[in-house]
Amino acid sequence: MSLFISRTPFRVSLFGGGTDYPRWFREHGGAVFGAAINKYCYISVRELPPFFEHRHRIVYSKIETVREIADIQHPAVRGVLSDMAIEQGLEIHHDADLPARSGVGSSSSFTVGLLRALCAFRGESVTPDELGRRAIHVEQDVIKEAVGCQDQLWAAHGGLNRIDFSRDGTITVTPIELGGERREELRQSLMLFFTGFSRFATEFAQNQIDNIDRRSFELSAMQAMVGQAIDIVRDPRKPLSELGELLDESWRMKRRLAEGVSNDKIDAIYEAGRAAGAIGGKLLGAGGGGFIVFVVEPGARARVRERLSQFIHVDFDFDRDGSQMVVPSS
Repeated sequence: MSLFISRTPFRVSLFGGGTDYPRWFREHGGAVFGAAINKYCYISVRELPPFFEHRHRIVYSKIETVREIADIQHPAVRGVLSDMAIEQGLEIHHDADLPARSGVGSSSSFTVGLLRALCAFRGESVTPDELGRRAIHVEQDVIKEAVGCQDQLWAAHGGLNRIDFSRDGTITVTPIELGGERREELRQSLMLFFTGFSRFATEFAQNQIDNIDRRSFELSAMQAMVGQAIDIVRDPRKPLSELGELLDESWRMKRRLAEGVSNDKIDAIYEAGRAAGAIGGKLLGAGGGGFIVFVVEPGARARVRERLSQFIHVDFDFDRDGSQMVVPSS
């Protein structure tokens, strides 16, 4: 029996987070800027031989053995299998380079990766755009999670992108093309640290959604910063310190979107990084914990790393490919 393994990137969101919720962009439009990175979620799928009492076996942080799809506890697995009307018994394994619930879009990478692997299992071709939209449908419509629309698209497309959300529901992914030197300069200016604690993003996301009507000033300003950030990144004459200053401004606005986005521990980490030379940064994801990204000039990288030595530093590059099959190779 064939084994199908997908590899799907996580992402670092930089600007515009919160404007990708349908409740916001259906009225105001929305835009985000960020990148998929070369840290991955791996999903393997194979047909389960009919020799067991269970029909499906799902292995992640737990191991589930069930007879019916409706009995699967993992919401994304249950949602994808039911939405695709899977009839065969399956064994599904999940592995990842970064921890779950850490702000790097891991839940959506899981959903995209599972869809990618199951399409290959069925012999179906799927474009990155179709893959991202199907993942949005599963997360928002099938399992009813409080999530936006950016993570699924970065996982599916890969790359350094601007993603625009129109009032009519149209979504446009625009790659940000940079020369090799500028791309490397941007990569070396970003430092990623794990705070050491995780959280369920949907709890904080729901609070932000509930507050949208009261935070239109902040969201509008954060949306406008997307274009400003891309102008900085695209112009090699502009120092990336300007990007750091803009990110610091954006983070201070994001902290006002809902209670719990930040806390004393996160604030202490952020200020320690700034004191060591980071220009600006933000907590990734909806809030509460996970990874922090900083913009740091090359001369300050060693000081920032030393100051935050109790936290795991993750070196990364940008992913260019999006979700791919690695077995069988695509």
